[in-house]
Amino acid sequence: MTSRALLRSATLVATAFLLGGTLVSCASGSGGSGSGSGDGVDAATATSAEDFGGMDALVEAAKKEGQLNVIALPDDWTNYGEIKAGFEDKYGITVNSASPDISSAEEIQAAENLKGQDTAPDVFDLGAAVALDSLDHFAPYQVEKWDEIPDANKEKTGLWVNNYSGIMSIGYDSDKLPDPKKLDDLLGDKYRGAVALNGDPTQAGAAFAAVGWLSALSGGGVEDFGPGVDFVAKLRAAGNFLTLDPTPATIASGETPAVFDWSYNNVAAAADKPSWKTTVLPGATYVSFYNEAINKDAPHPAAARLWQEWIYSDEVQTIFLEANAVPVRIDALKESGAVDDKLIEQATFGTDSADWISPDPKQVEAANKLLGERWAAAVK
Repeated sequence: MTSRALLRSATLVATAFLLGGTLVSCASGSGGSGSGSGDGVDAATATSAEDFGGMDALVEAAKKEGQLNVIALPDDWTNYGEIKAGFEDKYGITVNSASPDISSAEEIQAAENLKGQDTAPDVFDLGAAVALDSLDHFAPYQVEKWDEIPDANKEKTGLWVNNYSGIMSIGYDSDKLPDPKKLDDLLGDKYRGAVALNGDPTQAGAAFAAVGWLSALSGGGVEDFGPGVDFVAKLRAAGNFLTLDPTPATIASGETPAVFDWSYNNVAAAADKPSWKTTVLPGATYVSFYNEAINKDAPHPAAARLWQEWIYSDEVQTIFLEANAVPVRIDALKESGAVDDKLIEQATFGTDSADWISPDPKQVEAANKLLGERWAAAVK
């Protein structure tokens, strides 16, 4: 539950699936982003494991590098702590995890600032607005499970690929606040100084999605974020809007009693706050994918590509599901019997795909423009 994920509201297309720290300084064993990784293979230009000679060769090349730099991946976000530890255990490669709480915009800025250094990020986890605006930073790569990822959920060369999706929700301290049944409940006196978004919607994807959801519940939708901005302005005028950025610590301490965030984050917060409940209000449900991408200037290019293979493996896609996130390969997992249907029901939070909404790239662009023009005035 952090402010990370600049516009981590990637495009959800209905055909995708229809369900009922800081970096430590390290030396790259491969010698940098443009270097070879054994047998004359230039890992920085490899577009599939076959370019290395197969998965075993990719694994060996990544092990020679010995390091992987990730950024903006909090341990409590979709089980990323388990995912990072699993990568280290499986491949014996050290994962250096930097700045877990930063936004996607800051991920790209970090890549630019650290270009050519061993501490630059190898991989990204981004929202659509940043991903679509940062294609020049990415290296194309197609994982072995490529054919099991719907076309709607990937750039055709592999510059970006959707990884997991969330359901926008409200988390709240049930010891302090009544159960919200409808949106206007949040304007009442009982929610005075209580309601926060997870970040700034001009920078944080969870907050962007929250405004989109608010818009849909207020007569607008993904094609018009204006009603969502208007509702937040009403919250502000009522004295109910909190500008404090929520974290697990602020939730546990009671500083942020009600939070708009992804269901997987709100559900996770209950581990440290037993009175914390999560709800999805009736009506349209905002669903969104995030995006994996490889830094084209990755200091550990083989490890970066192995990380992508790891992310789309059955093991990690199931770990996402266990964290109440919906993995992009959900259909393949269902067909193979690799997951329990109860996990799918839990991750979708009981919502019906017929009610799911998510902006397409043009709508994301329009929403960003509107937010840039109106957000600051709405919350000042």
